[in-house]
Amino acid sequence: MLSNSTFLLAMPGGSEWIIIVIAVLIMFGGRKIPEFMRGIGKGIREFNDAKSNVKKEIEEGIQEKDKQQVN
Repeated sequence: MLSNSTFLLAMPGGSEWIIIVIAVLIMFGGRKIPEFMRGIGKGIREFNDAKSNVKKEIEEGIQEKDKQQVN
């Protein structure tokens, strides 16, 4: 298990974020970034939808099992 100090060392600080943003701007250019962000947003939405569907199926299975045990 990671300790808090190890976790803090793994997170980029302010200057590292600036370097990351500059690198992304250089790699993708200003025109491609909105398209890239839309793709990321769509991927996150699809992941959350899939996650909620799995959660719903698990809860329905638990409720069905409880009903069977009562009968």
